[in-house]
Amino acid sequence: MDRLHNPEFTSIEIYEAYTDYEGMMKLTEELLTHVVQKVKGKLTLTYQGKEIDFTPPWARVTFFDALHQYTGKDFSKLTADEIISTGKELGIKVQPHWPPGKVLEKLLDKYVAPNLQNPTFIYDYPRDISPLAKSKRDGSNLVERFEIFIAGLEIGNAFSELNDPQEQYQRFMEQQSYQAEGQVMDEDFIHALKVGMPPTGGLGLGIDRIVMLLVDVPSIRDVMLFPHMRQ
Repeated sequence: MDRLHNPEFTSIEIYEAYTDYEGMMKLTEELLTHVVQKVKGKLTLTYQGKEIDFTPPWARVTFFDALHQYTGKDFSKLTADEIISTGKELGIKVQPHWPPGKVLEKLLDKYVAPNLQNPTFIYDYPRDISPLAKSKRDGSNLVERFEIFIAGLEIGNAFSELNDPQEQYQRFMEQQSYQAEGQVMDEDFIHALKVGMPPTGGLGLGIDRIVMLLVDVPSIRDVMLFPHMRQ
């Protein structure tokens, strides 16, 4: 629990059949520009003294390009061991069971996110931190996933849903080998995929953080009626 996190929060999840993460990017852009225009009467707003411009099209930067830009390191060319050692050099407190993607995610949070003022899609994430996302069609070890950042805040997460039951089973097994927090084999979900799931795009947006931007408050507790408070 901190300025940006609360145990109880408001979110919206959206699923659309026969689309992918590109479709979810388009939907996210259209949805949030509509909301900003309705609430503010224009596509710009000021948050904590800085102006944010929601005018589309929004910036799109790949996960590894963003890390390269803000750390000076091209992690796409490093081995797993090199990623972990470089993460430690850059100040990440790496836990023994973390996969390389978790180290990269922490680097993104520390070095990239604070620099993303205007709406920016960071896309094509490592597979080992995205167990429910479909693999990219180029055969790389990446998945069709994006996160949207505004004013340094992660506002949403989306991906092309993985609908191959055999691959999903393997992903869950990999997550268990990483000792991922809260990750267990979901046999019911695997069975549902075997019954059949069409190609689908999925999106989750944090409503509270969006409201924080719209009303210009620094803490998530300021937009909740009954927030948890620290003792």
